[in-house]
Amino acid sequence: MLLADYVVVSDGKLTIVGGGWSQTGPEPAPFGIGLLIQVPWDQANTPHQFKVQLLDADGAAVSFDEEDPDSESDQSVEFGGEFEVGRPPGLKPGTPLDFPVAVNSVPLPLEPGRYEWRLTIDEQSRQDWTLPFTVRAEDA
Repeated sequence: MLLADYVVVSDGKLTIVGGGWSQTGPEPAPFGIGLLIQVPWDQANTPHQFKVQLLDADGAAVSFDEEDPDSESDQSVEFGGEFEVGRPPGLKPGTPLDFPVAVNSVPLPLEPGRYEWRLTIDEQSRQDWTLPFTVRAEDA
């Protein structure tokens, strides 16, 4: 997982612009997230689900209504979907299979503080499947 200014998948590879940051703000800025999911050989040709969710420093889901910040109908900030990776002919048995994912977002109005994006695959997550970052406060 990598935070960037912009990410795109092309020809099965990630193209990353302005990648590798962990601090932003204080003003909202657009961003991209690049994922390279390596599917184990024995999990190929099987449907999988993934989700990436924005959490605050306490581990709570970050939510808001983009069109009306004062609305009661807040939605959590997350993306995801289903994927299935097939084995190409001639690939050596046991070789993991790459599944690149690129997501780009509009600027999010986040309060100063610490946040993380957390990846879940088939309802499982690991500590190294997180992407922490900080939103700076305005200078006093």
